[in-house]
Amino acid sequence: MQAIDLRSDTVTKPSEAMRKVMAGAEVGDDVYRDDPTVNRLEAFAAELLGFEATIFTTSGTQANLIGILSHCGRGDEYIVGQGAHTYRYEGGGAAVLGSVQPQPIEFEADSTLSLAKVEEKIKPDDIHFARTRLLCLENTQNGKALPLPYLAEAAAFAKGKNLSLHLDGARLMNAVVKQGVGVREITRHFDSVSLCLSKGLGAPVGSLLAGNRAFIEEARKWRKMTGGGMRQAGLLAAAGLYALENNIDRLAQDHRHAESLTEGLAQFAALTVDKNPAQTNMVFFTADAATTRDLADFLGRRQILISPGKTTRLVTHLDINDEDVTAILLAFAEFFSGRRS
Repeated sequence: MQAIDLRSDTVTKPSEAMRKVMAGAEVGDDVYRDDPTVNRLEAFAAELLGFEATIFTTSGTQANLIGILSHCGRGDEYIVGQGAHTYRYEGGGAAVLGSVQPQPIEFEADSTLSLAKVEEKIKPDDIHFARTRLLCLENTQNGKALPLPYLAEAAAFAKGKNLSLHLDGARLMNAVVKQGVGVREITRHFDSVSLCLSKGLGAPVGSLLAGNRAFIEEARKWRKMTGGGMRQAGLLAAAGLYALENNIDRLAQDHRHAESLTEGLAQFAALTVDKNPAQTNMVFFTADAATTRDLADFLGRRQILISPGKTTRLVTHLDINDEDVTAILLAFAEFFSGRRS
């Protein structure tokens, strides 16, 4: 029995069609900028996202890291959400490798950062303080698409405060599909954007960083310094191209599956299920610690994989189908039925 893996959308496997284009990819040495498939991916993505240039990176962590390092110098600061990936889940890279200080603040309920709170954290022009250079947003954040009007407000705010604006857009295309807009309706507000190819879009490896040409040239230096020169990377870039050309619209299926799971799990009194109209492909629920632990063990024996926690997250993706959703809900029902008896 093939496992139903709800731990993340990073667990997707390349489809046969994607493997075929990877196998046939034309390659060269990307450090010399001679890999034609990487070049095509970067040009395609730049046009799609509405920027002058993009650079292909090993991961979302690397894309965000070299983006921050290209915006900020030693002793500078970036403002970011307390639970944001760039702050909490990327090893402190900007601080460790670039001496760039993070200034985290709590997210609001809709996953925005209060611009009033951001303003309070901007440092005065004084020798005692780090220089605030950059504001980082995340879309989606915990699966929620940021409100479109907020993006315009944040862009105007950042410009008025002389801050650059970066988007960790790891799941940007989930927001695009959820909100039914062109991707440029989101990206036009930002100075730089990262986009992960290996989550819901289904490629095995890689992310992109987009910006103007000068910015991407600076990022290229940082990519080399952080070990991201991948030589014959066209094999991976081909998968990224396939993902961008074929796997964006299908994200709506993942959103539909997440909605079905949310509605189904809400029927169990032992679970408190988060319902948010901005949610895309994630389901969050809470339960007491013993229930969550026993549930994870029970599901694991049935080849349904989850990451239990104080709040448990289930993530839908292209390897989850309608039958899997039914099987998941039946397994939850079996578990709670057994606990009542």
